[in-house]
Amino acid sequence: MLVQERFKNYTKNHCWQYEVRVQNFEEDLEQLGITKEEATQLRTKDFEFSYVDKTDKKQCDEIKQFIHRHEWLGKMPIWVTHRFTARLKETNTLAGVIVMATPNSFSYLLGKENKDKEKLISRGACISWAPKNLGSWLIMKSIRWIVNNSDYRIFTAYSDPEAKELGTIYQACNFYYLGQKYGTGYQYMDPDNLERGWFGSSGFGDRSQIVRYAKKLGIKWQSEWYRLVGSKKNIRKVNWKAMPESIAARLKQEGKEHKARCQQRPSPSKHKYCLILGRNKKETKELKRKFEQNNPKLVNLPYPKLRGE
Repeated sequence: MLVQERFKNYTKNHCWQYEVRVQNFEEDLEQLGITKEEATQLRTKDFEFSYVDKTDKKQCDEIKQFIHRHEWLGKMPIWVTHRFTARLKETNTLAGVIVMATPNSFSYLLGKENKDKEKLISRGACISWAPKNLGSWLIMKSIRWIVNNSDYRIFTAYSDPEAKELGTIYQACNFYYLGQKYGTGYQYMDPDNLERGWFGSSGFGDRSQIVRYAKKLGIKWQSEWYRLVGSKKNIRKVNWKAMPESIAARLKQEGKEHKARCQQRPSPSKHKYCLILGRNKKETKELKRKFEQNNPKLVNLPYPKLRGE
């Protein structure tokens, strides 16, 4: 079911993500073979945290199916970089997932020189019978794993008012609140690819979409048309400067024509949060000082409490 159809007549006071849990609850209990009373006894100590490498195809597929069933968007992001899981120790049942990705565009929250240290918390969900605090436990475990194993230090996340999200889980984890002014203003639906669902305007210019345009136009893609970005130079984006002007113009025109074919709808601005964490207290303190110097107006913004658009 398409996202906008699910929200069309949605009038409940809780967010859609919670509604997904309510709808799945009885079936999830039956599949695990436990009662509601037994589920209420579960604690985070009953779960095992793990990082899942992209080479583990079996677990990656399991995570994808979990997101499809339990996460409100029901689909994986494009630029996935890290996957984390929480499994019930007794049965090895997958109970929670966090998916990190490369942001569509990097922010300068820690200064332009540190823009590549940002990671996006792109997807996250817990199974319906999981303890209430499993989500926040899993988010913080995932962030600490990345900090201890990479150079990423700032973690951003969005909450969608259209789905009646406030970002309660980020508030519980003491994220900075950055306000409700984020998003493209419009979303698009491709009539020839309804399974993709609604996507923002950046979807016409991302690397994979440009490569598809090239294939459609019979243009053979060249390796030098990629540029490597990120702290480890392991993220590929389109290198327009390396491309002949005539080919770049054709690809950009195809993007404009694609956009014109798509259905368009207004999209409310999203809430945005960020958490800054260093490998030790000294580094964390220094990074937070830099954030507060660069963003004085964002330091003490109050958390939103009113659901809806």
